[in-house]
Amino acid sequence: MAEAERIIGTPDIPDATGADPEQSDGGDDAAAQRAEAAAKPRGRRRIAVLFGVAALAYALDLVSKMIVVAKLEHHEPIEIIGDWLKFEAIRNAGAAFGFGEAFTIIFTVIAAIVILVIARLARKLYSLPWAIALGLLLGGALGNLTDRIFRSPGVFEGAVVDFIAPKGFAVFNLADSAIVCGGILIVLLSFRGLDPDGTVHKD
Repeated sequence: MAEAERIIGTPDIPDATGADPEQSDGGDDAAAQRAEAAAKPRGRRRIAVLFGVAALAYALDLVSKMIVVAKLEHHEPIEIIGDWLKFEAIRNAGAAFGFGEAFTIIFTVIAAIVILVIARLARKLYSLPWAIALGLLLGGALGNLTDRIFRSPGVFEGAVVDFIAPKGFAVFNLADSAIVCGGILIVLLSFRGLDPDGTVHKD
């Protein structure tokens, strides 16, 4: 009997579910392909959110600076909430909130690197909160980088236009606000264990 089985060969035996093992492998591959196909539109939507938020933040910053330069620069500050909040046009050669004025070119390079890193992360982005956070960072970085490139005293050394002046605090702009809000959101997402690809981990 054993000799006969050796000659004829043992037929494939279905598993406990009654499925052929070879068909099961094919099913797993098909399931993986369907999951990947379903993830692609979701990833594209998250990328659209990222660039939509970035475009909105950039446009608001750009328009606000144009208005400030045209209407407020070389004029008296405008009181919004008494002495607690004013609009006062200044030119800032440093980083956000006026820090590091001697390192304008370095901050310009850092802003460009941040933009490139965000562009690379976008390819693996499946999380809506991360898309919003990175969009805020991207829009803010682009807003201030535009000033660095196109405003005086020169290319890559331009001074950023700041105008929001709370009492007892540094003067800043909408791009700075977008960067800070995006950074805070990223910290919160990291504490919750949510990664840009949408997975959740717990240390």
